[in-house]
Amino acid sequence: MSDSILTVLKFCLLALLYVFLMRVVWIVARELRGSAAVTAAPIVPAPAPPPNSAARPSKRREWRLVVLTPETERGRSYPIEGDSTIGRGGGCAVALTFDTFVSQVHARAFDRDGTLWVEDAGSTNGTLVNSKRITEPVKLRKGDRVQVGETVLEAQR
Repeated sequence: MSDSILTVLKFCLLALLYVFLMRVVWIVARELRGSAAVTAAPIVPAPAPPPNSAARPSKRREWRLVVLTPETERGRSYPIEGDSTIGRGGGCAVALTFDTFVSQVHARAFDRDGTLWVEDAGSTNGTLVNSKRITEPVKLRKGDRVQVGETVLEAQR
């Protein structure tokens, strides 16, 4: 190979390296901002409860999310009361500080009229319900599995 071809290849490699580093810095800065990702994602409200639902007392137990994986955190339970954020940030109701693949505010779980819902909050890696990526609020049933980052949570009553 001639020297001119090697020089062009060196510059191409250097350009790719700079593009890679800029992408890494952009992702890290986005994660550090945390709440900015949440405001960018539209939060769709759950369906409104029927008018007489407030009059009848709820005999159902509250929803909770229980960690299935990782094994070191297995069994840890997080009650879902009203709106609960799921993420790595300290202010989240379901704080998964042990999982580096979870965004600062990754998802939102909420109980509406005894039904548990979950939605992604504009996370980097997305939210999966029963191994399917979600793009809008999804109604959960007992036993459904929610994956955020590398953590798998199970909906329980």
